[in-house]
Parts: sequence; structure tokens; C-alpha cells
Amino acid sequence: MTLGQKIAWDDTVLPFQLDQSDIRGRVARLDGVLDGILKQHKYPDKVEALIAEMTLLTALIGQTIKLRWKLSLQVQTKGAVRMIATDYFAASEDGEPAKIRAYASFDRERITDAAPYDQLGEGYFAVLIDQGTDTAPYQGITPLAGGSLLACAEAYFAQSEQLPTRFALSFGKSTEAGTPEHWRAGGVMIQHMPKASPFAKGGATGDQGLLAAIDILDEDDKENWNRANHLLDTVEDLELVGPSVTPFDLLLRLFHEETPRVFDMQPVRFGCTCSEDRVRSSLSIYSAKDLEKMTTEDGVVTADCQFCGAHYILDPATLGFDAGASTSGER
Repeated sequence: MTLGQKIAWDDTVLPFQLDQSDIRGRVARLDGVLDGILKQHKYPDKVEALIAEMTLLTALIGQTIKLRWKLSLQVQTKGAVRMIATDYFAASEDGEPAKIRAYASFDRERITDAAPYDQLGEGYFAVLIDQGTDTAPYQGITPLAGGSLLACAEAYFAQSEQLPTRFALSFGKSTEAGTPEHWRAGGVMIQHMPKASPFAKGGATGDQGLLAAIDILDEDDKENWNRANHLLDTVEDLELVGPSVTPFDLLLRLFHEETPRVFDMQPVRFGCTCSEDRVRSSLSIYSAKDLEKMTTEDGVVTADCQFCGAHYILDPATLGFDAGASTSGER
């Protein structure tokens, strides 16, 4: 591989299973996806790190759930970083890439030199699943807990889904010689296969009184889960990011005694679903009087997509629920 060349396993998610332990998992590697997301705004480094972590979690979780359309992760807080939102759009066909987008809103003047997670305040972590038309959207919420976004995700799965789940993540700016500085991220997710009747009889031992993975396993499963976790504890940051270690080689190094079984690798790309039609639909709730307040001095209504930076310029006479009346001169 020559320097600067895209690595074959960049921007992919590799599903695997440890059959002997009833554990499934994913290995994710992100490179160009993060570039596509982060270049949309001039985020401070601390905010970029939070978005990188959230995007990596989204890739791992999105490929775990049998989606027909969209998974969203959201963090809402009272801190300097008010909101982080990510979307994972499932591949429409086998072999096609899934798409990911992400965005954060923040108060730049409140960003401090503290760790990225410390830029968040009191708030919640939410998982939303939209399976498309004719289905009811799902939403699960847990408080921010555990000192990292990955800990929040683990708490969500234990508390809301009663699925023991563990993440190991690494992300940061790559400074390889001969290549421009850019963000890389990699991670492993393991999850105990769901049981018909979760254990959860010994009380909650997690942060803020939430359930932890160990609280929802019976004694036989605890041994398998603890063994897999001990093996995952040996992973190194450079192995997770993976510029020189393939996802399959990483699995063999970590879990060779478990005989990991791998499935088809899922490519992921930066992508957005915004369009003029969607913007028009979102503005259809407004009256002509409301739209008049949104109209610029140039006589147009503008809208920007915070995810991809697309800029829309629209004629106010063609918008709103009374657009017909507006175009008839009855404004």
C-alpha cells in the first residue's frame, strides 16, 4: 500500500459471531466518512472528537440492527455541546453502501480545555429507529452516564434493551508521513445474543442506578461474557484504528480461541437525504404570513442542511399550506 492510498477496509463494518459464547459483534473502520462529516463545519477539536465517537457508535449499532431504513442516535444536553445527532441509512440492496451523516450544535464561547465528554452537561442519550412507512418509530432514552458516549451506549443497551453490550473505540487525527492530517476511527462492538427472558434479578449496579451488562446475565453466561471482555481488554488503540491490521486479523488476534465466524463486510459512506422536496414538505406547515417573516430582502426563503451544507433558495409564493392562495394574489 502506498502512502495516501485508501485502505481496502476503510469505511467498512465487518459483522462476526463467537458461536461458543453466544456473542455477536462488529468491527468498524472509518476514514473518508469522518472527513465528509467534519468538513461541513469548522468544529473545535473537542467537538470533532465527540462527533467522531458518535459516528463510530452509529456505524457499529446501525449494522447490528436489521433496518429497512434509518437508525438515529441523539445526545441532548445543557452543556457547551447542546446536541449531537447522527443518522445511519441502511443499504437499500445487498452490496450497496450504508450511509451515515452527523451534526453537532454548540456554544463556541463555552468550549473549554477540558476533555471532550466534559463539554456535555446534564442530558440524555437517545436511540431512534424508523423502519419506514406503515411502521411505528421506536425511541429509547437513557440519561448521560459513565463518562463517555460509549458508556452511554452500553448503558442504553443494558437498561432499555437488556442486552449486555461492550464497545472498544479509538479515534483521532492521523499524522502519517506523506499524507494530510485527517481523522481516523475504529472500534469493536460485542453483544450477548438476546435471551427470551433476561436475568436482571440482582439489582442495578451501573452508574446512576442503571443496569449494567453483568446484571442481566445468568451464571453460565457471565463466564462467557467475562472471558470475551478480558480478551477485548487486550486490544490496542492502533489495532482498532487499523491502518496496518485488517479487521479479520484483529478478530483472530483477539478471539482466536473462540473461532470467530465472519459475515459479509458492509461498506459505509457519508451521505445525506436532504432535498428540495423535503425542505418544501417541512415548510408546508407555515402560513403565508409566517413565510413572509422568513423572506429575505431579495424576496426568497433560504434553508441550509446542517448535515451536508446544501443551500436551498425557494420562492415563498410556492411554499406553505396556503401557497395556492398566495399564488392567486390573496396574501
